[in-house]
Amino acid sequence: MLRVMLVDDEPLARQALRQSLAHMNDVELVAEADSVATARVEFARTRPQAVFLDIQMPREDGFGFLDGLELPPKIVFVTAYSEHAVRAFEIEAVDYLLKPVRPSRLAAAVARLRQACGLNESDESRYGAFDRICLRTSGRTLVATLDKVVALEADGDFTRFFVAGEAPVMICQKLGAYERMLPSPPFVRLSRSLMVNVHAFERAQRVSRDEEQVWFSGLAEPITLGRVAQARLREALG
Repeated sequence: MLRVMLVDDEPLARQALRQSLAHMNDVELVAEADSVATARVEFARTRPQAVFLDIQMPREDGFGFLDGLELPPKIVFVTAYSEHAVRAFEIEAVDYLLKPVRPSRLAAAVARLRQACGLNESDESRYGAFDRICLRTSGRTLVATLDKVVALEADGDFTRFFVAGEAPVMICQKLGAYERMLPSPPFVRLSRSLMVNVHAFERAQRVSRDEEQVWFSGLAEPITLGRVAQARLREALG
């Protein structure tokens, strides 16, 4: 399910998009906002994966919504003005729609959003064992070989990457998408919220009847595993 938010100061523009999106499978409208200030509040409350964002609004334009966001969503700009397109794509907007939005263009934008958010299995390309992965946020781009990726941790609709020698990187994509894309082995899903690179395993130490601490090369701290995750790790290690 693609979770989206609409941000536009024109009620009729929001209504038109709302009605069009209502006819699309696997799209859930989780919030609407008529200003950038309201959009920030609603974004923090609902954490949509994507935002349909107007540009020219009172007090603050749509670009201002992205300022300071540590984990920005995927953006489709919806505007009556074509002159902002270059700036929009400089900040890696998924699409740029001109009002009035034609149904065919909206459908294409939604398809691109699904792909950008990892929701199209048929469009997902699997990584090879020696590939590099590009992890991009609003303030940072990290390119790493897969052998340097030690673990991935789910956080709602986001995935936190732990890469050897780097600070953790939070990406707007669900862990399940990476489970389908990354090669297995060495990447193994141990629980609903954790996937690890078994090639990085170093040692394990039991800390209680049900818990075990596991050290992986490249991580400063061990990861605590429950009984089910321990069993899955042992099976993967052979």
